[in-house]
Amino acid sequence: MTLKKETRTFDITNLNTRDGEEGESVIGGYAAVFNSPTDIGGYFIEEIAQGAFSRAISENGDIRALFNHDWNNVLGRTKSGTLQLSEDDRGLKFEVTLPNTSLGRDLKESMLRGDINQCSFGFIPTEEKWDYNVEPAKRTILEVELFEISVVSIPAYEDTEASVLRSKELNLQVEQRMKLIKKINKTLEATK
Repeated sequence: MTLKKETRTFDITNLNTRDGEEGESVIGGYAAVFNSPTDIGGYFIEEIAQGAFSRAISENGDIRALFNHDWNNVLGRTKSGTLQLSEDDRGLKFEVTLPNTSLGRDLKESMLRGDINQCSFGFIPTEEKWDYNVEPAKRTILEVELFEISVVSIPAYEDTEASVLRSKELNLQVEQRMKLIKKINKTLEATK
């Protein structure tokens, strides 16, 4: 049996963008979400199991981030360190440092406006489980060979997200302020 490369797309309304070190623009979010049933064209329901990407992330040292699955529109890659991929309890998390090109700047602007907020990924399933006792049939993807993730304009999976990330310094300031506010509130409550 010949395995065929597949793509899946997710709605990523929480796509993040931020200015990184040295004025770089960084985007991030989830290219795939675990245990989220998705209708694949009315033919079957599909879910991605937690851990489905772990082998691919650890063994494939050259996964790319693309725009609209177009290999001519490379946004970053793991080999160069401009794409970071990881799995957490929610799904396949990514951060990509955008190139300072018209494509990178235009994508960031479209994301900030909310025009683009979806992700996808290109893969070959290497381990899957089918349940034909339900209608429509259910496919659970247990492991994949991952080739690319893409920021896209049309999703297949509705639960992905991507956004412009805030700077790490700003995140730290917000966290510190929240701790200070909580401390002040506790002190005020104790003096009542």
